[in-house]
Formats: sequence, C-alpha cells, structure tokens
Amino acid sequence: MRPVITVAGVRKTYGRTVAVDEASFEVMEGEIFGLIGPNGAGKTTTMECIEGLRKPDRGAISVLGLDPFRQVYKLQNRIGVQLQQAQLQKRIKVWEAVDLWASLYQKKSVDGTRLLEQLGLTPKRNAWFMNLSGGQKQRLFIALALINDPELVFLDELTTGLDPQSRRAIWELVRSIRERGKTVFLTTHLMEEAERLCDRVAIMEHGRIIDMDTPLRLVAGEQFNRIAGVESVECAGEEFTIRGQGDLVTETIRCLGENRIHVTDFRTILPNLEDVFLKLTGRSIRE
Repeated sequence: MRPVITVAGVRKTYGRTVAVDEASFEVMEGEIFGLIGPNGAGKTTTMECIEGLRKPDRGAISVLGLDPFRQVYKLQNRIGVQLQQAQLQKRIKVWEAVDLWASLYQKKSVDGTRLLEQLGLTPKRNAWFMNLSGGQKQRLFIALALINDPELVFLDELTTGLDPQSRRAIWELVRSIRERGKTVFLTTHLMEEAERLCDRVAIMEHGRIIDMDTPLRLVAGEQFNRIAGVESVECAGEEFTIRGQGDLVTETIRCLGENRIHVTDFRTILPNLEDVFLKLTGRSIRE
C-alpha cells in the first residue's frame, strides 16, 4: 500500500492556543483511518489543514501526491468532504442538492439517482432538507461527498448526535465506501465507532499524536499491561508475547474473556534452566 496522505511536523495555532502540535502520520491507500480523541483535541483543525481549508503555521502535507494549498483545485476534483458543521438551505430538495453538487466538479459525476438509491434516500428525493431526520441528513452529506467519485473521502464527526440505529446504518455506509476501493479518513470522539470502523487509528490529545496503531493492538496492549504479574508485553503484527510471573496464564485468559479479544492461537512457554540462569546472571550459560 502507498500513502495517500502524509503529514509531517504540522503545527497550527490561534493566538496563544495551540490547536495542532507537531502532528505527523501517514494514511495508506484503501484503509479507513481514524483520528480520535476528546472534543477540542485538534482533530477537526488537523483534518481541515489536510483538506486545504486551513494553512498550518509550519510543517508539510501531501494528499494524493498534491500540495493541498498550491494545487487545491486539482485536489478538489479527487477528494470528497463531509464537514462537521455542514448545513444546506432549508428548502432545497434532496435531488436539487445532489444536482447542484454534481455541477461544481469539472469531471463527470456519478449517477446521482443511483447514489440516492444506494444510500436509501430515494423515498426522500423530493423532500426539503429541513424535513429530513438527522440520519437522513448525514446520508445526504455522504452522497454529496461521493458525487464526484473521489479517491479519498473525509468524514468529520459523522455520527455525532445520532441515535444508535442511525449510527450503525452510517457505519455500514462507511464500510461500503471502502469496499468501493476508496480511502476513508475520519475523525471521531466515539471510541466504539473507531473500534468498529477503523483499520488504524491515531490518538490525539491537546493537539499532539500520542499513539497510533490498529484498534486491536492498542486495546489489547493496554489491557495486557494491566494484568497482575506482567513484566513486559511485545507485539509483532497481530501476535502478542506476554511475559511475567505468578498466575499469569489464568489472569491472561480472564483478560481475553472480559475484553472480548478474539484469539486464533494461544501458547504457554515455561522458563527453562537457561532462562533462569540468564535472568539471574545477565549472561548466557554458553559464555
């Protein structure tokens, strides 16, 4: 996989407030990548810098091999954007909004009628925007973000304020976007959403990226470190090696069950005499 987004040392301030503090990460082609953290962590500002809506004070950003500021018009034809505070005119009809957005792009848009059908909005085709439910509005914003058949889709706090049923319906739509070969970059402060959707996540706090990995490795690593008697936790791909003493096996199995961590293989390796000697002396018996 190749990186479609590269962020290196990006910093953005508003007066004395540091919104983004030396953020660096990559988003790979074909993945759902989540930037997660509490409200006010700097997620939206980071996304807006990547989209070219805000210019960082310093740092470098590349999106699909383009500079989002100097090559903004080339980039706009290749990305789709759903903004956190998006609104439309109250009395614009669903089909009118889709036709309007399609007319804004230079390249040929996708079939708007089919897109509405795929998103379950055909019965609301003639409805005014102000009469749509929260979930229907979010599905319309997804349609507008996809109307130009983008390679990369940005979704900012997509399901905030929605009921659980609408939220899960939106999650299925996001997965279907990835299944079409698109890359998805999303922000959320909902941990369940990130865990259900994302291939990888970056955790942001006070404008800084404090950790980044797959949800499985982040969750499992954190839980394994809390097991009584654990001395070290190592991760290679999807394989964890937990070292410790005491009732380690029982406590590890309990941790797996309580956190519903899926296991495909489980092996116990007991120390031998050389392991004990090495731990006590710090050098191999062979020496």
